[in-house]
Amino acid sequence: MSNITNYENLANAIILQAVKDCRVALKCLRANPRNRTAAADKDAIERFFRSQWFTVLTSVDGGMLIRSLQMEVDA
Repeated sequence: MSNITNYENLANAIILQAVKDCRVALKCLRANPRNRTAAADKDAIERFFRSQWFTVLTSVDGGMLIRSLQMEVDA
């Protein structure tokens, strides 16, 4: 396996974990809007999705990803 493939696999794994964590936080907030831990997690993950680091890892639009996850949880 090439170093580029390893890098891409790592980048994808980081993003997928952030998406999973965001879903959990959003679902917790839907059940209990006063959950401070879930709110802090959601805020941190959304900062990551809007960060320079995120744009290094992927070409996905972070804002669009946030909206998609919110719509998914609201559905």
